[in-house]
Amino acid sequence: MPIFDESVRALLDGKNFANVATLRPDGAPQTSVVWMKREGDTVLFSSLEDRQKVRNLRHDPRVSLSVFDLANPYASVEIRGTAEILPDPDKRLPYELSHKYLGIDPPGEKDDQTRVIIRVVPRKVVGFHV
Repeated sequence: MPIFDESVRALLDGKNFANVATLRPDGAPQTSVVWMKREGDTVLFSSLEDRQKVRNLRHDPRVSLSVFDLANPYASVEIRGTAEILPDPDKRLPYELSHKYLGIDPPGEKDDQTRVIIRVVPRKVVGFHV
């Protein structure tokens, strides 16, 4: 049985941004707005390896995403789960996300910048629709 119902899949497959909440080592929350995509019943987003959210997730993999429909902000979902940090040596995910959101290739990055893919494996999904 799928974790995401049809309305959640539509929300995640749209050009909607995700607010990602992670926990700093001192327990304080930190949020970031990211592009994301659904892959089956998981959510993927990209980050440079040296970003605070990645450091936070290496320390504590608990994560929460909230996404609302840009066309109807009363349709939203919160996804709580665990983050898996995966290598992205070819920087494929930023390319896919740039095409999803903008329809063009992303700008080039420096060769020494390391990209990772964060896969969010849901434990709880809460949708809201009016």
